[in-house]
Amino acid sequence: MKNNLLKKIVAGLLTVTLTGAFLSGCGKTTDVDNGTSNAEAKTAGYRTLDEIKESGYINIGVFSDKSPFGYVDENGEYAGYDVYFAEQIGKDLGVDINYVSTEAANRIEYLQTGKVDIILANFTVTEERAQEVDFALPYMNVALGVVSPEDAVITDLSQIGADDEVIVISGTTAETYLTKNYPDIKLQKYDAYAEAKTAFENGNGVAWANDNTEVIAFAIENEGFEVGISSLGSADTIAPAVTKGNDSLLQWLNDEIESLGADNFFHKDYEATLLDTYGKDYEDTLVVEGGKVEE
Repeated sequence: MKNNLLKKIVAGLLTVTLTGAFLSGCGKTTDVDNGTSNAEAKTAGYRTLDEIKESGYINIGVFSDKSPFGYVDENGEYAGYDVYFAEQIGKDLGVDINYVSTEAANRIEYLQTGKVDIILANFTVTEERAQEVDFALPYMNVALGVVSPEDAVITDLSQIGADDEVIVISGTTAETYLTKNYPDIKLQKYDAYAEAKTAFENGNGVAWANDNTEVIAFAIENEGFEVGISSLGSADTIAPAVTKGNDSLLQWLNDEIESLGADNFFHKDYEATLLDTYGKDYEDTLVVEGGKVEE
C-alpha cells in the first residue's frame, strides 16, 4: 500500500516537472541571446529563412545611439533610417522583430555567433568585410568625412600635427582607412558613437573622422563645428549583412530590396527619418533605390 502511494506521488511530481518545463519552453522570448539554439549556433551558425519564419521572429542588429540611422527615442522605441527598413522586413516576412543593440566593432561577431540574423547598422560594404559576411544589395551611399571645430577647421589631413589626435569609432571604415593610409596620424578610439560624440564635444581630438553622413549630421546639430572634408577616400555603399553562407535569407533580402525599390521605398524612408537632418538636397545623393547604384 505504501509502495503504491509512493509511486503515485513520484509520478505526480514528475508530471508537474515535465509540464512546467514544457510550458516554459513554449513561451515566446525577446531575449536576443536565445535567438538560435546552442546546437544551431555551433553547427550552422545561422538560421535559414524557413527557420526564421517558423520561429515567428527575426533578430536584427541595429545601433541604439547613432541618430538618425539607429537610436532609441524618448519613448524607449528603436527609430531611424535602418529601423524604418527593419520594420518593413518584419512586416513582409510576417514575423516579429527582436532588435539587438550593436556597436560598430561587434557587427561581424554578432552574425558569426548567431546573435542576429541580419545586421542593419549603417554597415559599409568593404572587400575585407565581404570575406567574413555576405552583403545584400545596397540601400545607401556613403563616403568618409572629417568634422572639426570651426575655429580650427581641418580641410586637409596634412594639417594634423604629430601630437594631434583624430577621434574614430573602433571597427569602422574610418579607423581602417586612416590606419592603412595615414599610419602617422594618432587615433583616439571609442567603441560607442555616444562616447565619441561626448569626447569630441568636450574638446578631445582636433577632428572626428567617420561616415560623412554622421559628421554632417553632427555639424548641423552642434554649433561651433564644421565639416572641412566631406568626402575622403572612395565612395562606398551601405547594405544589410547576413552570416556567410546563409543563401536563403540573402536571396530573400535581395528580392525584398528590389521589390521595395519599385515603390520608391527608400526615398520614403529618407523623407520620414533623414529629411529633418540633411534636407532635400542630399536625398538623391544618399539614397540607393532598389539596390541600383548610379555610376
